[in-house]
Amino acid sequence: MSDRSRGSERRYGVEVWIVLGLSLGASGVYAVVSLIRKATLPGGLRDQTATLNASRDDREIFDLVYQLLGIGFALVPVALAIYLLSLDPVREKVSARLGIGRNRPGADLLWGLALAAGIGLPGLGLYFAGRALGLTTDVIPAPDAAYWWTVPVLVLAAVQNAVLEEVVAVGYLMTRLAQRSWSVPAQIVTSAALRASYHLYQGVGPGLGNFVMGLVFGYWYHRTRRVMPLVVAHTVLDVVAFVGYLWFAEALGLR
Repeated sequence: MSDRSRGSERRYGVEVWIVLGLSLGASGVYAVVSLIRKATLPGGLRDQTATLNASRDDREIFDLVYQLLGIGFALVPVALAIYLLSLDPVREKVSARLGIGRNRPGADLLWGLALAAGIGLPGLGLYFAGRALGLTTDVIPAPDAAYWWTVPVLVLAAVQNAVLEEVVAVGYLMTRLAQRSWSVPAQIVTSAALRASYHLYQGVGPGLGNFVMGLVFGYWYHRTRRVMPLVVAHTVLDVVAFVGYLWFAEALGLR
């Protein structure tokens, strides 16, 4: 290996730490601490809750502003990752390298829906199994207060989650690990472990479920080099969870 190649590998390694430290890696560290904290409280994980998309303010207008700001700023690491990839000395555009272009909308949508169906039901089963075993918190995906804009903002939050996680944790990370000469299995497992880590604040069940999801998504990306179907699948899963909980939680006795 030439000195130039070794230098590039070191730069990519430092770059990955910085990108993850500003985004999903930091979330993973906080999630692990949160898991330990909740597990050591009286009643353990069984009696704890994990609230997603919580209200940010008692006043409606400020709640909306904070929600939109949170969604917007959460996408900055995606822009950073894409920008850094664009600096690579290759002719292919980043959109083509990651498979996030709009050149295959029909196929991306169909494969995304298929992936969502294949992941969703087993994931739901793992959640309820974790609750029964006391290894998972009571996950609350939507706020109690609902306004005219709540559903659109929940959909935007689902899209933001999908874009951030699939572009950074799969497309960007696996690309950089490949450039550092990591094996394909190591790339997939590392991506899946990262995904599992930042969901651990919900408990062991969601962490395990997201690890399995990460393995499937990582393998898909390795075989197809397309992130867009993963974004579609993740968006569908989150929209169903967020909006479905908001609309049907009381009828199903979940709150």
